[in-house]
Amino acid sequence: MARVDRRQFFRIGGLASGIAAGLPRVALGDAIDDRADRDVRLSGDGVGLTPTQYAGLLNQLVEAAGFAPDSYSLGGIVDQLEDECARVLGKERAIFMPTGTLANHMAVRALAGGSSRVIVQEESHFYQDEGDCAQTLSALTLIPLAPGRATFSADDVQRVIDQTKAGRVVSRVSAISIESPVRRKQGERFDPIELRKIIALARREGIRLHLDGARLFLQAAYTGESVADYARPFDTVYVSLYKYFNAASGAILAGPRALLDGMYHGRRMFGGGLNQVWPFALVARHYLDGFSDRYSRAVRTSEEWIRALGRHGAFTIDRVPSGTNLFRLRVSGTDPASLQRRLASARVMLAPPQNGAFLIGVNETLNRTSAADLTETFVRALAG
Repeated sequence: MARVDRRQFFRIGGLASGIAAGLPRVALGDAIDDRADRDVRLSGDGVGLTPTQYAGLLNQLVEAAGFAPDSYSLGGIVDQLEDECARVLGKERAIFMPTGTLANHMAVRALAGGSSRVIVQEESHFYQDEGDCAQTLSALTLIPLAPGRATFSADDVQRVIDQTKAGRVVSRVSAISIESPVRRKQGERFDPIELRKIIALARREGIRLHLDGARLFLQAAYTGESVADYARPFDTVYVSLYKYFNAASGAILAGPRALLDGMYHGRRMFGGGLNQVWPFALVARHYLDGFSDRYSRAVRTSEEWIRALGRHGAFTIDRVPSGTNLFRLRVSGTDPASLQRRLASARVMLAPPQNGAFLIGVNETLNRTSAADLTETFVRALAG
């Protein structure tokens, strides 16, 4: 049997030809194939690469000059990604993590410095979706605040501090973790006025701060505040690599060198020192380059489109208060599922409707169209 080299392997079955149109140029100097998918994907945070598209893009990135793989998540393209993320986030150091769960846990574990209390949002991913990792593995007591809301207040924090100090058994509040925007609240942002008060209170009390900024780069396009400026008051910040930087998996944790320089030991202890993560880091690094400019264009297109649909009586837009890239679209005069099928035939993809409404996600694929063309497509689909 003849041997298949790496280049041939990636091209079997047309893998190299399936890269989505509208992607940025290859960051390491090569040009991507723009002949394929032109779908406008109105759900999710990223472009939704298929396995074929991902493999084709990865092949071209590997062939570009300057690529070097990692070893156990250290060196090569991983170092390049970490350095760039640290720069963009305005932190001294960044470290790759295989998941956001591990990034949040490692950050709060390091900030807490031992058994103590950590204040979190009850609606946060850290509290609701990470399997009680901080409690089980690091002896931390999470104090959830603001049930059903994206934001807790400085007064809420002060009450926890006062109760902790007055306890019969000595304890302390060591850290506060804040998620913004909040996934469980459809991308609602943490209230900026309360955030400033909480930051000031934390500084007075010697409490350290962690930011779950999984979708921080999306939030920045809606507030106009740079990710570095927003992250500056926080000791550590986590950013997702798969949500909109389109890696197959991964996360970045950024913060001070003194805290992060040796964290790869803890990463390995918790089973996160993967043998090779270059297939994640290489794609994330590619999409990070120029993302803020590209995403800002997509947001402008979406806002023009929302205004245009609002002038048509059949469409109703429900915005999330203090929201970011998610909103609900309701349509009258037609069956939502039928509208979804007609739009799909025009290469506009929506998630299935829920309770008669579509949850729309603004992502980079909006750069493949214009507000006028997208509005026309929806009106045509409405007419059948």
